[in-house]
Amino acid sequence: MWFLLLLPFVGLLWVPFYNSELPTLFGFPFFYWYQLLWVPVTAFLIWLVYRRGVKRGNE
Repeated sequence: MWFLLLLPFVGLLWVPFYNSELPTLFGFPFFYWYQLLWVPVTAFLIWLVYRRGVKRGNE
């Protein structure tokens, strides 16, 4: 489950992938809303890893 924590790191590491204005979402360029989208996704992934650790007793 720990590998899930690498997803946000890799998703935000390669800046040329999301360094563009299009497509826009509610007036925000892709560069901004792509990064902001990772905030709740990362929180959810951290929660998943935490829950799995609590179930296994690895708190």
